Amino acid sequence: MSGVLLYARSRAVPGALAALAGTAVLAGLAVGAARTGAGADPDRLAAAVALAPLPAVSVLGMSLYAASDELDRTAVRPWWPRRLAHLLGLTAVAAALLPLVVVGDGLGFGPSAMLRNVLGCTGVTAAAAGVLGARMSWLPGCAYVGAVCLASAGVHGRAVAVWAWPVQPGQVTAAWVAAAVAFLLGTALYAVRGARPEGPRG
Repeated sequence: MSGVLLYARSRAVPGALAALAGTAVLAGLAVGAARTGAGADPDRLAAAVALAPLPAVSVLGMSLYAASDELDRTAVRPWWPRRLAHLLGLTAVAAALLPLVVVGDGLGFGPSAMLRNVLGCTGVTAAAAGVLGARMSWLPGCAYVGAVCLASAGVHGRAVAVWAWPVQPGQVTAAWVAAAVAFLLGTALYAVRGARPEGPRG
């Protein structure tokens, strides 16, 4: 048990858990703002549900930073089970908290859409941690989701459900498939490779 606690402390997991709770509150405020005013606007709600997971997965990505990656590489036991448990554990917390802020939505952007976006954005962030490093892992997801929110307005067709999965209603199967693929690939990449070493030699 001490090994698990030491690992959690080395990755700042307790702080990440507290930050995830805070991001859930912020997500609730963002979604609430999208629901007020002249009525529930589907476009505003879609954008809110697309953007709301980004602070949470950014926190998750930052927790993937390893201050002692050289020591990790010399460990006798393989690190991928710990990395996988770490990533899946924090993802489960985010996936449990964030959908609660959209319970009761009747426009298709409820818990299902939020859960899909949490998983998809987590996959993008995990992959970015492996390629760019944990400290920059938030950037590709934020850039992609922001670009999708701007570029998908008024666009129709079958392909849009795939590349614009963050702004699709929760019942769109193609959007779920795209997010699931992103999650599985990103999770596998991070579990196998870990976060890219950072610093003078990174």
